[in-house]
Amino acid sequence: MSNENIYYPHVSVDCVVFGFDGENLKVLLIERNIKEQNELYNDKKLPGSIILQDEDLDTAASRVLNELTGLKNIYLSQFKSFGNPNRTNDPRDILWLENTMQLKIGRIVTVAYVALIKIDRKLQVKNENTQANWYDLNDLATMNLAFDHAEIIKKGLDYVRHNLDIEPHLLFELLPRKFTISQLRTLHDKVHQMRSDVRNFQKKVAQMPYVMPLDEVEEGVPHRAARLYKFKKSPLNPPKGDFKSVVLKKDRTI
Repeated sequence: MSNENIYYPHVSVDCVVFGFDGENLKVLLIERNIKEQNELYNDKKLPGSIILQDEDLDTAASRVLNELTGLKNIYLSQFKSFGNPNRTNDPRDILWLENTMQLKIGRIVTVAYVALIKIDRKLQVKNENTQANWYDLNDLATMNLAFDHAEIIKKGLDYVRHNLDIEPHLLFELLPRKFTISQLRTLHDKVHQMRSDVRNFQKKVAQMPYVMPLDEVEEGVPHRAARLYKFKKSPLNPPKGDFKSVVLKKDRTI
C-alpha cells in the first residue's frame, strides 16, 4: 500500500442532549456564526469537540457536557460512530473547525453520545463565547444544521426508543423529580411519536413498582391539580416492564 493511500483522520465526540419541557421533546444545540467574505453565516450544531491527546472518548464526552452545562451525574451513553468521507457537503464546516482548533483537518470521524437531562436544571455554560438553546425536535427539519448532525440526532432518538424497551427507567431521566402521570404519558408519546390510550397507560404505570405515588398534588396550575409521583429505583429490583401495550396510534415524523 502506498503512503498516498494512508489517511489519518481526526476523531471527535458529539453529544445529542435531549430534554423535556413538559410538552415537547427538545434537543440542545449550539449557535454557530461564521464570517465569510464580510457576510455572516449562521447555523446550529451539536455540542462536541475533537478529543484531546490525553483523554479517552467517554472522558471527552463528559468534558463537553460539563463545559456546556456545568452539570454532573448526567445519563450519557455512546451509541454510534459516523465516518462517512462525505459527512458534509459544505466546505464551511471543515474550514470553521480548522479555524477553531488551529489544525489542518482533511477528514473527521465522530463518536456520538446520547445525554438525557432534566430540563429544569439550570445550565451553566462555562464558555462565554458559546450560546446554547433548547429546540423542539419537530422544528429541526427547517433548520440549518452543521455536518451530518441532523442524521446523528435522528439516530440518537432511535437509540433512545430502542433502549426504552430494555431500560424503561430512561424516561425518568428526562422528567422532573416529581411528576404527574400525564407528564409521563406525554413524554412517552413524544419520544415514540405515537398516541397512547390514557386508561391503558394508567393501568400499566400502576403495575410499575418503581413509580411511587406521593401525598402531594400540583401547585399553581389553572386546572384540577393532579397527583404527583416520583421514580424510585432499587439496585436489587431494577425497573422492569414497558409500555408496549398502551399504543393507540403511531405518528412518526422524525
